[in-house]
Amino acid sequence: MRCLLVSDLHYSLKQFDWVIDAASNFDVVVIAGDHIDISGSVDGSVQTAVVLKYFRRIRSQAELIVCSGNHDLDSHNAAGEKFASWIMKAGRMGISTDGDTYESEGALFTVCPWWDGPQSRDEVAALLKRDSAKRNGGPWIWVYHSPPDESPTSLGLRKSFGDTDLGAWIKEHSPDIVMTGHTHESPFCQDGSWADRIGSTWVFNAGRQIGPIPTHIVLDTADQSAFWFSFEGAEIVKLDRDLVRPIPPLTEFPAWFK
Repeated sequence: MRCLLVSDLHYSLKQFDWVIDAASNFDVVVIAGDHIDISGSVDGSVQTAVVLKYFRRIRSQAELIVCSGNHDLDSHNAAGEKFASWIMKAGRMGISTDGDTYESEGALFTVCPWWDGPQSRDEVAALLKRDSAKRNGGPWIWVYHSPPDESPTSLGLRKSFGDTDLGAWIKEHSPDIVMTGHTHESPFCQDGSWADRIGSTWVFNAGRQIGPIPTHIVLDTADQSAFWFSFEGAEIVKLDRDLVRPIPPLTEFPAWFK
């Protein structure tokens, strides 16, 4: 299975266009939250309508998995906690989203919503416990907008922006891979990174860059490799080996790279 990970597109339509063009090269496309830009000039309801159209077009090229991020919240649950109600419409398009489980070529994906309080946090904990019973020997992959706290993948310019609860859940369940976003600067700042390993769990955050091409990570389970691509260059880690820092640059590009 070859999987594309992007995140934090924040209504950058040129970057959504790039994902559409690239999608046919992958079995699965993951967009790990913050599809909307709450600081933008376009009304949120207009943004969500446009983004859903992009989701539909990407889904016509590959399987698509999307989770919500903190910019995507537009409603309140019975406990008064915010959640992304609009993203549920993606589920009616055959797209795996918040609370869903998806399986592809032996890999099990658990799609986690952004949680805003104790009730929605407990729902995420229950989701992870539910899917832990579904492990089938293949990789278990979580899609979760925020990286874990105290990880290079959560490091911003001044502090960590990670999720403490996620770190505890990783230690409890030991998933194989966690695909995240949220902290834009992590791969580019001192002591930050796009890749981390917590015990046996790999954590990835592609970061964010301006321009028409988003920073992105390609996970190739057959080759047991993860590749990071950005304007600063490309790097590779081998999933069946220990993580070594500094992460080596990619010197030989795979045949599927365009």
